[in-house]
Amino acid sequence: MIVFETKAALAKALFPYRERNMPTGFVPTMGALHSGHVSLVEQCRKENCVTVVSIFVNPTQFNDRNDFAGYPRTLEEDTEKLNNTGCDFLFVPSADEMYPEKDTRLFDFGALDKVMEGVFRPGHFQGVAQIVSRLLDVVQPQNAYFGEKDFQQLAIVRHLVRELHYPVTIVGCPIVREPDGLAMSSRNVRLTPAQRKSAPEIARTLFESKKKITGTPVDELKKWVIDRINSRSELKTEYFEIVDRNTLQPAGEYRENALQGCIAVHAGAVRLIDNIAY
Repeated sequence: MIVFETKAALAKALFPYRERNMPTGFVPTMGALHSGHVSLVEQCRKENCVTVVSIFVNPTQFNDRNDFAGYPRTLEEDTEKLNNTGCDFLFVPSADEMYPEKDTRLFDFGALDKVMEGVFRPGHFQGVAQIVSRLLDVVQPQNAYFGEKDFQQLAIVRHLVRELHYPVTIVGCPIVREPDGLAMSSRNVRLTPAQRKSAPEIARTLFESKKKITGTPVDELKKWVIDRINSRSELKTEYFEIVDRNTLQPAGEYRENALQGCIAVHAGAVRLIDNIAY
């Protein structure tokens, strides 16, 4: 695996592959890699001739400075993990490299960013779009891989790619979970032992809600999910929404194989998200 710190050096290394029409796959990350990230890299390797991974904690997508400051940064361990996956190129730019000047672009996501994360993290998806578009400009991949845990982000990125006419396929990859069901996240390492013990209740509740949805009005099910999670003293639900899988707009009634339940929960200072298909 070769490590690059500048856009120019990475683009130069990728040029021969482009000349020979060899498919490039790309996995953008913010580091603190876990098995969920590794699964993205493994799928990328199976489907492309060359695999590029980026590690960059993007400041423009954090609306909470404390969250940005506290985000885990484990580059040495991440590099070792990626070496073991067979990743070809690792891109680890500085903030000045990615943003030599302030990015003032504003993107129109329609209604996709007006709900859920968009309400509670204002400006977050603008920052996501800024960095994803810049990274795609550098890597120019045929395929880019994103985890379905960030369900709303995946929808936003797909919209961005369509609007900007990028010739790239956005591949959504399934959520990878711990043995007790907790969705893998770089933030999990910040949980206290008590919070870590309670956190799997999020997934357990979502899985149980799937059994109830056909016979329970949507509003009642939403209340049941929130109340059950909030019954744990270490957990506080920020939102739980049952939405149309394509538009992300709240659903008034159950429609088979058309809805997604999306949730954000605070465990102390740690914010956890998860989702489930209905």
